Amino acid sequence: MYEYIIGNLTEIHPAYIVVENNGIGYQIASGNPYQYSSQVNQQIKVFVHQVIREDAHILYGFNTLEEKNLFLRLISVSGIGPKNGLAIMANEDHEGLITAIESSNITFLTKFPGVGKKTAQQLILDLQGKLGDVSAIKQETVDSSKENLALDEAMQALQALGYTDKEIKKVHKSLEKEPSMTTDEYLRTALKAMMKK
Repeated sequence: MYEYIIGNLTEIHPAYIVVENNGIGYQIASGNPYQYSSQVNQQIKVFVHQVIREDAHILYGFNTLEEKNLFLRLISVSGIGPKNGLAIMANEDHEGLITAIESSNITFLTKFPGVGKKTAQQLILDLQGKLGDVSAIKQETVDSSKENLALDEAMQALQALGYTDKEIKKVHKSLEKEPSMTTDEYLRTALKAMMKK
């Protein structure tokens, strides 16, 4: 099992990044691949968790060990698969997530794609009182001038996380009125808006 990969960030896609190490390009799924925009063609360290299925071997990537550990706690819950876990991790308000679990806030938890009332209750049952050692780390924003492309990329990333076309169209409309942002900023803003609906 891999703990982390150090290598050159060569590509960014709506659902994953590619990190090259010793001539091998590793496809690493990420909740917000565009947070790495400022590090393209630079060496990065990504903490990873490997999921092996009959039809695929998938690497899920995180900036910190704390983020990885939070993801592992999430997918240990019945009803939360790796894709759901990644979608939950994409909203970087990890303290808000932990608070929601500790305070049994089902309304907050059911705003994540793929999380219904039953799964939210299971999250609370399994994780309440067990997340004290997981801390949230804020990510840095990056500069970019390609605002239309950035917004389109952010919407593709939302789709990859499992949000519906209806939800995406609604948030797209509101983001068009905002000042131009980077893909990373658009995605963060969209995820925050999803949680307020």
